[in-house]
Amino acid sequence: MFSIIIPTLNNLKYLKICLDSINKNSKYTHEIIPHVNIGNDGTINFLEKNNIKYTLTNYNAGICKGMNLASKLATNDYILYSHDDFYFCPEWDEILKKEVDIIGHKNFYLSGTMVNNGQIDFNCGSTAEDFDEKKFIKNHKNHNYFDFQGSTWAPHLIHKDIWNKVGGFSEEFYPGTGSDPDLNMKLWNLGIRIFKGINDFKVYHFGSIVTRKYKDDKNIITESGSKGGKIFLSKWGISIKFFKRFILKSETRYNGPLTEPKKNLIYLINLYLNKLNYLYLKYIYNFNNKINDLNK
Repeated sequence: MFSIIIPTLNNLKYLKICLDSINKNSKYTHEIIPHVNIGNDGTINFLEKNNIKYTLTNYNAGICKGMNLASKLATNDYILYSHDDFYFCPEWDEILKKEVDIIGHKNFYLSGTMVNNGQIDFNCGSTAEDFDEKKFIKNHKNHNYFDFQGSTWAPHLIHKDIWNKVGGFSEEFYPGTGSDPDLNMKLWNLGIRIFKGINDFKVYHFGSIVTRKYKDDKNIITESGSKGGKIFLSKWGISIKFFKRFILKSETRYNGPLTEPKKNLIYLINLYLNKLNYLYLKYIYNFNNKINDLNK
C-alpha cells in the first residue's frame, strides 16, 4: 500500500515503538524503509534481524538527505514520511486510503494530526518508558482537532511521482527544519492545491526526540529554526510564517482545494515587510555568503 520512510538517528527504542504500532494498527501491508544515520546503537542489527530494508550513512546526514536516499528504494505509489518517534493510531491506513480514493487523483499533500506535542493536548506519556499505549488506543477517538488546511509537515502522504517531480526534500535545509514548508512551496508552484490535514489520521508524538539531537550541530548557524527560516526566505522571497498564513491558510478548517490568496491590504503590508526582510537578508546580512562559507 504505502512506502513508509523513517529517518532515524540512534533512536532505537522509539523506532521499535513506531514500527510496532505500524505492524499492529495497520489493515494493509506496507513497505517500511528507514534511513539510518550512524546507527551504532543497535539499529542496524535490529533492522537486519527483522528483514527490514534500509539506507545508511555513517554520519548524521539529516532528515532531508535521509528521506531522499530511502525514497529511492520505494516500490509503492505513495510515500509516507514519518518521524521515528511517532505511534500510529489504529485504522490510520484505512483513513488515508479512503481519503486518497475520494480525491481520485495524485495531485495532493495529506498530513496527519499529532497527539501530544501537536494539535491535540492528550498526554499518554513523554518517554518510551512511561508511554501508556492502552490509554492512547482507548481514548484517541475522543480527543479531536478538525480537518484543516495546510499541513503538520509530518506525517505526510504524497504520490511518488509528485515527490520525484519536485526532487523530494531540498538538502540545503540540513538538518531538516524548513524543508517541509519548502516542499509545500514546490508543490504549490507545481499546481498542487489540496493541502489537507486529517483529524482522524492521528499519531502520538513523543516530541521530536531526534531533532533535539541536532541543536549543537556545528553546521547550524544559530539554531535550526533560524537557519531554516532564513534559507526559506532567501530562496522564496517570503517567510515561512507568511506562506503558512496567506497561501496555505494553515490551521483553518478544510473546505476544499486552496485558491490564490486574496491580495487585500493586510496581505500587501505583510508582503512588503517580507520583501524588506528579504533585501536585508540578501544584501546587508549577506546570508548566502555565510551559508557558502559554512559549507566549504
